[in-house]
Amino acid sequence: MKYTLVLSFLALSLLACSKNKDINSTCDLASISSIAQYNNAPSDLVSIDSIWIEDNCLHLIFGASGCSGDSWEVKLIDSEAILESYPPQRNLRLSLKNDELCLAYFTKELSFDISNLQVDGDRVYLNLSDSNQGVLYEY
Repeated sequence: MKYTLVLSFLALSLLACSKNKDINSTCDLASISSIAQYNNAPSDLVSIDSIWIEDNCLHLIFGASGCSGDSWEVKLIDSEAILESYPPQRNLRLSLKNDELCLAYFTKELSFDISNLQVDGDRVYLNLSDSNQGVLYEY
């Protein structure tokens, strides 16, 4: 009896985990909420060309100089602050660590799961620092 209950629990746990994985599998990376990383993460020069939201994924097209862009380390970091306005606002930063020392210019498109940035209500405006762009996230 105990053996059957343990197996049932494990099976349900695995199903729950695989279901969560499927929800987030459409985004390339997860966003991070951390004031420490927001203030201290690498900030190599990056240019943001486009920003839009599909489902719970924030899509960015960005560019920087480099040899190929294959070694770039990119993070989308939230400051953890919620600005009191209507709609509420959050400040985000695209962190780029770029050790490539070439003069070529490359662009990439990445998407970030932003479901962890939801606040009370049904929308939040996302400000992207070092960019004149922002986007309204409705959920």
